[in-house]
Amino acid sequence: MVINKLGIIQQGGTPLEFTNIADPTPGEGEILIKVSTCGVCHTEMDEIEGRTPPPILPMIPGHQIIGRVIDMGGTGTNLAIGQRVGVGWIHFACGKCEFCLSKRENLCVDFLATGRDAHGGYAEYMVIPSAFCYQIPDSISDIESAPMLCAGAIGYRSLILADIQDGEPIGLTGFGSSGHLVLKLARHLYPNSEVFVFSRNPKEMEFAMELGAAWAGEIDASPPTLLNSIIETTPAWKPIIKGLENLKPGGRLIINAIRKENIDNDWLQQLDYSKHLWMEKEIKSVANVTRSDITQFLNLAVRFDIRPLTTVYSLSDANRAIFDLKFRKTQGAGVLVVE
Repeated sequence: MVINKLGIIQQGGTPLEFTNIADPTPGEGEILIKVSTCGVCHTEMDEIEGRTPPPILPMIPGHQIIGRVIDMGGTGTNLAIGQRVGVGWIHFACGKCEFCLSKRENLCVDFLATGRDAHGGYAEYMVIPSAFCYQIPDSISDIESAPMLCAGAIGYRSLILADIQDGEPIGLTGFGSSGHLVLKLARHLYPNSEVFVFSRNPKEMEFAMELGAAWAGEIDASPPTLLNSIIETTPAWKPIIKGLENLKPGGRLIINAIRKENIDNDWLQQLDYSKHLWMEKEIKSVANVTRSDITQFLNLAVRFDIRPLTTVYSLSDANRAIFDLKFRKTQGAGVLVVE
């Protein structure tokens, strides 16, 4: 499934084209993967609609990939034929710049993203440098592990950046693929912290309560208490303004989104310094993930028996998966099964 052109996704359209292309060949230090599953992420919508466009078209999207190694280029790899591996958003980082050398490879000046800067996992086969693959724990299935490589890992990074102490209340705005995994993880890492969920979708609010949220309400609702941190995962601007209102003095808002849509950016005109930013409130964005984020989240998922709720589609049905995500019909994480 390839992106051939950019444009706003419309119900009934075909943002992705189902087509045949030549099988890729691994170069030196690369591996060829036969894909079994690939998670569906909001970033695919950002690519298609031009907010973070691929530099070259056509492009195969997808960056939450599970498969098996079937070929290797050269000898620069410690993987084995037949080994099950995962691939995330980080396709390449240089390893030499100031960011890579300070364990911030997510900020690398030469950062390349899987499914945007290089072909991804909406396909039967893909290649990637072996250094950017991950061993997948045996206890996690292909379908379950795919969303963990981005939704889980970026959620984990957001939770670390939130910098809360056990017992401090935390908020989650938007409750999709990443949000429900963050809630599960937070309840283990911070068992005495109450989690407050903000969503436009009544089903998501209900789901949050089932998973142990202390409270769930609308995006513009006021929670019973002000919060130390809020992780915001929506494509909209309104939740940023409302989130800043719900922070304690010294609180931190974490924006977990590669891009924001322009549909409601008039909300920014309501930003008031004394109301939203004064009292040492902070805003911090999340940019990409590091390899250690993915590895650490996978380890925690095994340790705490964390699994995502998934909705499964076939590869040829990827357009429907994108529509369901855009129009908020997917609960949990969408996953493509490649046959």
